[in-house]
Amino acid sequence: MDSTPIVKDLVLVGGGHSHVEVIKRFAMRPIPGMRLSVISREVHTPYSGMLPGLIAGHYDFDDVHIDLGPLVRMAGGRLYHNEVTGVDLEKRKINCIARPPVSFDILSIDIGSAPDTRVSGAADVAIPVKPVSNFSAHWQRAKQRICNATGAQHIAVVGSGAGGVELLLAIRHQLRTIYIDAERNPDELTFYLVSASDSILPTHNDRVRRKFVELFEQLNIEIQLNAKVAQVDAGTIKYADSRTLAINEVFWVTTASAPAWPRESGLMVDDNGFIRVHDTLQSVSHSDVFASGDIAAVDDYPRPKSGVFAVRQGPPLTENLRRSLLGKALRGFKPQRDFLSLISTGDKHAIGSRGGWAVEGRWVWQWKDWIDRRFMQKYRELPEMVEEPNTFSGDSEFDTDLHDLLADPMRCGGCGSKVGADILSDALTSLQTQKHDDVLIGLDQPDDAAVVKPHPGTVLVQTIDSFRAFIDDPFTFGKVAANHCLSDIFAMGATPQTALAVVTLPLSKPAKMRDDLVQLMSGAMTVFDAERTAVVGGHTNEGAELALGFAINGYIDPDKLKRKSGAKPGDCLILTKPLGTGVLFAGEMRGKAKSRWIEPALGAMLLSNGPAANCLREFDTQALTDITGFGLIGHLVEMLRAANVGASIDLTAVPFLEGAESLAKDGIRSSLHSSNLRIESVIQNAASYSADERYALCFDPQTSGGLLGAVPANQAPQCLRKLHALGYSASIIGSVGVAPAIPREPMITLS
Repeated sequence: MDSTPIVKDLVLVGGGHSHVEVIKRFAMRPIPGMRLSVISREVHTPYSGMLPGLIAGHYDFDDVHIDLGPLVRMAGGRLYHNEVTGVDLEKRKINCIARPPVSFDILSIDIGSAPDTRVSGAADVAIPVKPVSNFSAHWQRAKQRICNATGAQHIAVVGSGAGGVELLLAIRHQLRTIYIDAERNPDELTFYLVSASDSILPTHNDRVRRKFVELFEQLNIEIQLNAKVAQVDAGTIKYADSRTLAINEVFWVTTASAPAWPRESGLMVDDNGFIRVHDTLQSVSHSDVFASGDIAAVDDYPRPKSGVFAVRQGPPLTENLRRSLLGKALRGFKPQRDFLSLISTGDKHAIGSRGGWAVEGRWVWQWKDWIDRRFMQKYRELPEMVEEPNTFSGDSEFDTDLHDLLADPMRCGGCGSKVGADILSDALTSLQTQKHDDVLIGLDQPDDAAVVKPHPGTVLVQTIDSFRAFIDDPFTFGKVAANHCLSDIFAMGATPQTALAVVTLPLSKPAKMRDDLVQLMSGAMTVFDAERTAVVGGHTNEGAELALGFAINGYIDPDKLKRKSGAKPGDCLILTKPLGTGVLFAGEMRGKAKSRWIEPALGAMLLSNGPAANCLREFDTQALTDITGFGLIGHLVEMLRAANVGASIDLTAVPFLEGAESLAKDGIRSSLHSSNLRIESVIQNAASYSADERYALCFDPQTSGGLLGAVPANQAPQCLRKLHALGYSASIIGSVGVAPAIPREPMITLS
């Protein structure tokens, strides 16, 4: 854990080709005191050069996508899975969807572009190839529609540049392959390339154009020239000259367009909305903003929108971001004019060109495949990190700020480690707190302690939990921590009333500590507000790393209190959430977990146990507990001991999060796993299952895990149906057995 104080925030918006190179280079050579954050709509960045191969069926998802999660973690950064809606350039705040603004010192934007769909009907009917991250899902749905249809199918690609040509050939290859494998007539498929000009491939030489025209003739692909699209309806393309083309599916690969928010935010843009930058890739209007890839328009060196230019901009962008952070002069960059073009033809064949020459053959495709795979490998295996030394020239704001924060290496303990009152006051002012009638003194009028009215006729239920951050997004961490800490209250059948926060913030400049606190508590308060629970105060410290916990107070009628005891022989054991968070985040820390596994895990952790607890109580559940640090077996044993009963568990019925079994099979374990395993003597037939990865996951510690309830057998099926309707991946995983031979020493049998 890097304990260097945070001085500057570099925020990358978008996970495009330039930015993945920036992340990699900062991972290899970080700047002490600089914090990297990445805000991206997608956590898997598709490599556009391999997209046609994915469509054609030559590659799978992992072959063509760069997983931002492990890459950002290697850089010691923070990944925010969100979409930017605008930037407050004066306050240096980035506005996102449903979360507090993200602060920056230096901002870089690489969000790509989208085809221009201003043609009437195009936005509703056509399938845009950009943003590339959305295209795979669109393609899967279109492919299913085509393959489920009967009779002739007409497929058109609008746009005759390299992207349109390559996409059409890939689509044709894949669909004909599917038809042939299904013993259907592939000649029922008709393909069209629609070009607004009198030729195709306008940026390529005549030899390349002739080769593709000849290829299209051989493949019976019709090229429609001088066909400017005026309108797209379901089933028809209408041209400006009144011609029409009947189609079933239309793919849109036309001139690129830019989103509106860069212009609306006040950045200087060109006539098409792309961010104008100098040859340093720095905005011409704002020195603390950079842009690259398709979204950027370099004033001195205009170039077509192409992934090859975005890739080449990565190294100079990194260098100038580094220089800007350190207060050094920027360096200009002149992009190449000519570049190697390798266009696949659907099958494993390609045509290559540069300047005035052109070649073709299977060897060209193999060459392209080698180049593409080597490119992707760069972002999966990083060389050893080289850390920048803490040297202070004293000639930049960065040096001065870092020197001042490091000047006192012996940070105080005790009350001296508290976060400053001004930071706390400023952060609390920005938080939106709801009014609670039973809170007499709380955050709206802070005092030495909170004062809360008790609920008549109820008993007080109290719990506390706290842990260090295991994810890099403080907003999401705040939500997970709040959900986790509320679960003990729900497991007792109680209603949460108030929460006291216990926060540890890493040392940084005051403004950054304030921002971290706002992000953290804003996330938590979205959860508490949904549960009508008042955050009434807390305590905030400086520390080596981010940590958060809550002391939760709740109330309940004592006659309705739920305990771990109460399970009876014959009861069904219902688990409301899948297992695996421990192994997944242990794998994520090691760079072994895929982001598409982490996202559903976070979704499960953010799912409140409140409705599940209400449902289980409705069906006469007499024993209830939540599954957290001790894992399924540990918490089940507590339940069985309390009731002096045994249990049988069906491993095939236990739900697991995606990726958990794969990581467990590879030997990945949470650090708490070995401690939890000490109780495995309660498993009567452990030897028969100890090599099974599912067995290991039954001891996996869970964060914000589900509830485990002992439900009467005659009510369990109906209870399960209602849990599913509420959105839980619940399962009946076993049943409660008879009392053990040795009292309070339950035996569990696996099957």
